Amino acid sequence: MLSISTEDFNRLVSFMKSNYGIDLSKKRQLITGRLSGTVVSMGFTSFRQYVDCILSKKNPQDIEILINKLTTNYTYFMREETHFEFFQHTILPWLKKTKKNHVLSIWSAGCSSGQEPYTISMILKEYFGTQASSWDTRVLATDISQNVLRTAQNALYEEESLSKLPKGWKNRYFRKTKESGIYTVAPEIKSNVIFRTFNLMDPIRFRLKFDVIFCRNVMIYFDQPTKDALVERFFQATSPGGYLLIGHSESLNKAVTPYQYIMPATYRRHL
Repeated sequence: MLSISTEDFNRLVSFMKSNYGIDLSKKRQLITGRLSGTVVSMGFTSFRQYVDCILSKKNPQDIEILINKLTTNYTYFMREETHFEFFQHTILPWLKKTKKNHVLSIWSAGCSSGQEPYTISMILKEYFGTQASSWDTRVLATDISQNVLRTAQNALYEEESLSKLPKGWKNRYFRKTKESGIYTVAPEIKSNVIFRTFNLMDPIRFRLKFDVIFCRNVMIYFDQPTKDALVERFFQATSPGGYLLIGHSESLNKAVTPYQYIMPATYRRHL
């Protein structure tokens, strides 16, 4: 395994922080462990050569590999299910009652390989049932990584990742593929999710404000000032009464957040 000098480590940390908000200042061992093979496979003999290349060329494909190597994209269907229960039993009844135009605006920010937005879409289908066709329930799903977005759009999943789904959902919302143990998402669920590449460090300028933002287990990579600034941008992009749901291992800075605390990992913009 290659070693990385303090100077090159700091250069790489600074680049990732300023461009993508990802804080790797305490991840020196992770960087060398996960990137050594990449450095060698690209034909470099040292981290210095690799960092020089990343910082000078800023090749999108090389940066894509860098981000994928240094962030963990582990997820499954119905992860942190208390959020989905709250979404189905509290948020959706409120939206159904108040959204007279029948247009919902839901964002899965940092959607990784697609399990979260597809889970949201299945819950929407369950909740609205025969009325679903009279509602616009499309879910916006974004991630910085084009690689995981391709995986999400392909919508192929191992049977093990479906194990937390409620009884009957596998048969209702998934189709077996020819490959043993691999399932694909049903067309009506797949077509309800819109995937886009988006860097959460960029200004949030979508057409509609959001009724619900899911941003779970994403801010674990950010330091506190970066998190606070992102949450402020989320707040400005949230409709009055709208919700922000974050990971259960995360929390917002109560001293500065403009959101109202509802319960662990669940926040609301006041009406």
